[in-house]
Amino acid sequence: MKHWIEAARLRTLPLSVSGIIVGSFYAMSQAMFNWNIVFFALLTTLGLQILSNFANDYGDGIKGTDNDDRVGPKRAIQKGVITPFEMRRAMVFTSLITLLFAVLLIYFAFKESYLLYSFIFLFLGILAIASAIRYTVGNRAYGYRGYGDVFVFIFFGLVSTFGVYFMFSKEIDWLLLLPAMAIGFLSVGVLNLNNMRDEESDKKAGKNTIVVQKGVAWAKKYHYFLIFSAMALVVVFAILNNFHFDQYLFLAAFFPLTSHLLTVSRNRDTKLLDPELKKLALSTFFLAVLLALSLIYFVSDLLVNYI
Repeated sequence: MKHWIEAARLRTLPLSVSGIIVGSFYAMSQAMFNWNIVFFALLTTLGLQILSNFANDYGDGIKGTDNDDRVGPKRAIQKGVITPFEMRRAMVFTSLITLLFAVLLIYFAFKESYLLYSFIFLFLGILAIASAIRYTVGNRAYGYRGYGDVFVFIFFGLVSTFGVYFMFSKEIDWLLLLPAMAIGFLSVGVLNLNNMRDEESDKKAGKNTIVVQKGVAWAKKYHYFLIFSAMALVVVFAILNNFHFDQYLFLAAFFPLTSHLLTVSRNRDTKLLDPELKKLALSTFFLAVLLALSLIYFVSDLLVNYI
């Protein structure tokens, strides 16, 4: 059990649910909420993240990408505590459980009234599961060709934030695109940081991430763009939503994000960036929670007017 928990990479899980938190509380701010949707959206997203982690362990493990040159904690297959066969079986099981959660989520969101929406989200769920596996598994794994950033931005940014809100409202609110993109950029930032850390070992193993293709100097500038853009997008979202002064509580999350950027800018050995992965992931989760709490302000207004 200890080895499976390690393979699930618990430190990545708070980051994965950030979009769900923001999208759900944005719906709550408009007097729309359903705990069944929130519950199964969280389970589906956690399932996708764990599946992605298992697939990454398996794909990098059998290809030899996880080797002694790699920085960071050793993975399960690399250490030999879980065999490739066992990991494949776990991937199949996790895929089926995640699909079940997705089906239940779709049922509670749309039931019998929105059949077309149900099919669209079922397709997105299957696509997300397939994408989580194909990131590092297979001869044409897109993570080995520099497309991992696109997957993370779309599924853990846009789809999670927009998707869960749509399940409440049955409509698109384009203003939500701003925090959705912000969560997506920060999630990509975590991946970019991981790729900067592993640049040397990835290059030797033939894993052509964007960092391997463009170099660390370019990756740092890319990283600054991701983090600064995310912070700017959230501020613009608050302004357009006419936040009151006391709703800018989320700005507290900018302090660890700024500290993180200073650490990256001063770094001369990317292998030392490993602790920053956890800092950025938790800072993103912190930002999502604070933004969600800021949105509750509207709920209190609605309740007061209703009473």
